[in-house]
Amino acid sequence: MAWDLFLWILSFFISLALIASVFYQVICLTDLEADYLNPFETSSRINRLVIPEFILQGSLCILFLLTWHWVFFLVALPVTCYHAMLYNERRYLIDVTEVFRGISFEKKFRFTKLGFYIFLFVMVVFRLTLSAVYSFTEDDDLLHLF
Repeated sequence: MAWDLFLWILSFFISLALIASVFYQVICLTDLEADYLNPFETSSRINRLVIPEFILQGSLCILFLLTWHWVFFLVALPVTCYHAMLYNERRYLIDVTEVFRGISFEKKFRFTKLGFYIFLFVMVVFRLTLSAVYSFTEDDDLLHLF
């Protein structure tokens, strides 16, 4: 049962990193819209985070698949497939010259991903709590045997 607790702790930190990454991207787009950043700074800051976000999301999905947590795998699979499609079509980076034209779409897209990652985070926190309680009560039962 310790491996299950380790899985949920790892999933907790990966989910937290995904939320922080997307939240930072939303802040960068909002700063661009308010004219606090120029398009080059915004696109370079967001593009720097896109590949690590894709890797974290894919590793989280594969982690759920390998540990046979089918519900979590099926929840994470559509976003992972969408990221893979964006990467294969080379549409995952924000273009400096086109950033103002698509800023409303990019913000809506990031807010949707933020909502998804928060939903996934709540599910992971719930399972982390259940796993921690179960592992601690299981250990207490073993102590009473001796």
